[in-house]
Amino acid sequence: MELLVAGAAGTVTGSKYVLSAGGRRVLVDCGLFQGVKQLRLLNWKPFGFAPSDIDAAVLTHAHIDHSGSLPLLYKAGYRGVVYATGATIDLCGILLPDSGFLQEQEAAFLNRHQLSRHHSALPLYTRAEAEAALAHLRELPFERERTIAKGFKVRLFYAGHILGASSVLVTAGRTRVLFSGDLGRSRDPVMRPPAAPPAADWVVVESTYGNREHPKTNPETILSDIITRTVGRGGTVVIPAFAVGRAQKILFHLERLKQTSRIPDVPVFLDSPMAQSASDLLCRHRAEHRLSAKRCTLVCENAKYVREVEESKALDHNRYPKIILSASGMASGGRVVHHLKVYLRDPKSSVVFTGFQAAGTRGAQLVGGAPTVKIHGEHVAVKAEVHNLDMLSAHAGASEIMDWLGRLPKAPKGVIVTHGEPESSDALRARIEEELGWAAMVPFLGESIDLDGRPRREKRQPR
Repeated sequence: MELLVAGAAGTVTGSKYVLSAGGRRVLVDCGLFQGVKQLRLLNWKPFGFAPSDIDAAVLTHAHIDHSGSLPLLYKAGYRGVVYATGATIDLCGILLPDSGFLQEQEAAFLNRHQLSRHHSALPLYTRAEAEAALAHLRELPFERERTIAKGFKVRLFYAGHILGASSVLVTAGRTRVLFSGDLGRSRDPVMRPPAAPPAADWVVVESTYGNREHPKTNPETILSDIITRTVGRGGTVVIPAFAVGRAQKILFHLERLKQTSRIPDVPVFLDSPMAQSASDLLCRHRAEHRLSAKRCTLVCENAKYVREVEESKALDHNRYPKIILSASGMASGGRVVHHLKVYLRDPKSSVVFTGFQAAGTRGAQLVGGAPTVKIHGEHVAVKAEVHNLDMLSAHAGASEIMDWLGRLPKAPKGVIVTHGEPESSDALRARIEEELGWAAMVPFLGESIDLDGRPRREKRQPR
């Protein structure tokens, strides 16, 4: 068996892996590259494999860096089925059309302002193309093995992280390859912890937080302090949050803070149609999280849904104290960018990020202390307080990843560390070798790995 690493190597985005055995090929994940321009440009290049040669595909979860290239896959000739959990399919139904719509909007903006180097900027794919790709998704429930291509069997295991997220065990002949997907937190207040991993010959593991741990500070204590202080001086709290997963967790914490009178009773606005739809799914897929039906309802009813564009614009004109929760989580697009353009200039206001900010994103610049950020071609001065609550991340910290690996029934032949910035991936590789005694490697983008041969070990750097 051979593994082609076609994404998520040296970066946390663009997740794509191709397993080949017996003349058949299976694709695990099909995500967009995000972040710095050099990464985004990879979305316009060929996949590194022929989509028409793929026999079947499976998704670990719905986040765009794992699913967002599916419309491109079909445009390039793939005609097979994509397997995923029911919740992942429901979320893809929200995320993929929105991604296509944003691609169209960006192209239209570039053309309208003549900012493209090309004669006419084109979207990567359209909303219609994204909706067409959705027709090929088929549900595969957790813990149910299914043959998805000749010689290939797949089984999904609960991974936490977001609704529907799974670790994927692929079996071909006698070789078993386990893809961790994005692992959730062991003590997440909303999502259940990841299931124990099954036995596997090889493990492909994420390393988003491979070189660091999450702060143990209670996020509600910090949120309470920021909100109370900001509202006290007449400011607005803007919270950029991923529409799927993070927005619902923030609503959970805000609802608890309001119920216990730990924050002022100011209005909370959820200004993201996509996050609103994802919040509704929280109540539909209750088996995948810790919340009761009553708590689900309270969480979703805690915020006023802002649906129309004019309502969203009105939030920036009415300068009364409030909390605006809006996508995207790294401030790379969506309605939150318009709010930031207004409230970043306001020293009375605060901006609260809620987890990992990929290199090159507007969120990373702000968290890094940038005095100005570029929004819609304009340099906006940063006068507001800027915070990042790392403990709210939906990704497992380094020790949580190690604990998950340590629960494998037996040592694998090797571990392939992906989906992380270079320092993060290499730090996790070193921990795996030193603490577990297993062979581990960090692949490069486009590398093919012979899973029937001896595992590659990284050369140790001199101390």
